[in-house]
Formats: sequence, C-alpha cells, structure tokens
Amino acid sequence: MIYYAENDNFIVGVKEMGAELTSLKSKKTGFEFIWTGDESIWYGQSPILFPIIGRLLDDKYRLNGKEYTMPKHGIVRKKTFNLIDKTADSLTFSQKSDCDSLESYPYEFELQVKFQLTATGLSVTHTVINNNNNDMYYSFGAHPGFNCEIGDYLEFESDTALVTERIDNESILIEERFPVEMNENKITLTENLFCDDALILSDYSSKAVSLKSNNHNRVVKFNFNSPILGIWAKPNAPYVCIEPWWGINDNYDKKADLSEKRAIMKLSANDNASFNWSIEITE
Repeated sequence: MIYYAENDNFIVGVKEMGAELTSLKSKKTGFEFIWTGDESIWYGQSPILFPIIGRLLDDKYRLNGKEYTMPKHGIVRKKTFNLIDKTADSLTFSQKSDCDSLESYPYEFELQVKFQLTATGLSVTHTVINNNNNDMYYSFGAHPGFNCEIGDYLEFESDTALVTERIDNESILIEERFPVEMNENKITLTENLFCDDALILSDYSSKAVSLKSNNHNRVVKFNFNSPILGIWAKPNAPYVCIEPWWGINDNYDKKADLSEKRAIMKLSANDNASFNWSIEITE
C-alpha cells in the first residue's frame, strides 16, 4: 500500500513496505523527482539501510561471542512499516523488532521515519530507538534515487577535490582509494561513472549537493550531515542515488565483534538518535 500527503506545492508518496519513498511530485509542473523503480534497471527507489550498510564479510558478524548472519543493507527495507501518524502534509511510519529480526540482530528496537513536506520540498527524519537495557550497536543509511539524465551533474557546496573508496564484486571494501573526476566542484553523471560501482566519499566538507542540468533550470538541493556519502546508479541509467551514511561496508579485516566495526555507532540503553536529510527544489 502507498500512503500520500500533500501541501500547496508537492505530493509525497511512501510505501508501507520498507517505508520507501516512492514519489515526490511537483504540483506546479507535474515533474516526478523520485526514480520510478523500473525493475529492468533497478527495482529500488529509496531503501532504508539498518542496522548495517552494504555487505558484511561473508554476510556474518560476531557480537558478544555469538555469530549472526545478516543480508546486505540490513533487515528493515523488505519488511512492512506501520503508519503511526498522518497529517495533511506529513506521514510517520514505525517498524519494531520481532522474532525474525532477533534471529539476525539480537536487539529490541524501533525505527520511526517521518516524511514532512515543506514549502520547498521534503524533510525526512529517521529515529532509532533502543528498547534494551544495554548499549546497542548499529549503522544507519538512506538511499533515495532521483530522476535525471546522463550529462546532468552534482554540484558540491564547497569541495573541489574528492577521493572515493570502492567495493569489489562481493560488495566488500578494498584498501585503495581513487581520485574522483571533477570539474571544479562538479561531478558529471556520465554513462561510465558507476562502472566500478558506487562512489564512497568520506573526506569532504560540504553539507549539501545539488543535482543540476545544462538542459533546464530545475535544481534538487540535497542537504545532509552524515560522515560518509554514497553516490550510485546502474551504469548509464536515468537516475542517481544520493546516500547519507552513518556507517560503511565491511572490508577484509575481519573484526572480532560488531562493536569494532568501522564507523559503527553506539546507542545507550533506552535512548534514541535521529538522522535527517532534506530536499530543496527549485523549478
């Protein structure tokens, strides 16, 4: 099922499956900003990554001496969220741990996601709630895909030189880092940009990146505050994903415990933490 909310300028649609953003449409122009999810190219649109990002080495991790198995990008994106609040211009969803999730992630948690339309676009807030009497280790990431064309470009707020990490065919990080081809503060979306998979950026100062085109004046400004930013699409596809990450894929240095994983976060007992990203649209 898809739920909708609207204001004077936009209509937003969110699937109950995975609380996945499926539509953000302008009332002024009718333009759809969110990738269509064409299954012949990439079936996703805006999956939520929790409690891991990317893939674990051998799809396994250890916690407190016990081994667990977890699929790529975690356990919430292919499960139903419940709509817990709806206003004219907002939607709030929740997913809680259950018997199935405890098999792969032994923590009691709740994940709430609020989609709030604004005068200029959309604000999305994810809140992770630790319902345990002990610390909870986790990562979190968003993965929204935006409609665009080959030749469009991403303009960073301040960075003019970036270096990317890469993953191999098993989606595991390799040690080498590579310079990103840029024109001043811009990355052009070419048909071959993602032939080696995602750009994984961590050494940047920008808190916003704008999707622009030389063919029209429409701009999508993406605001974020994450320590890692993924940029990805299928090669030569008419969309781009801008992905704020609080965490990262495994590398080949196997850790003895999840608490030792690079960029892992710790949430204190019965505490919560929120992660936000937003879109400002100019037409």
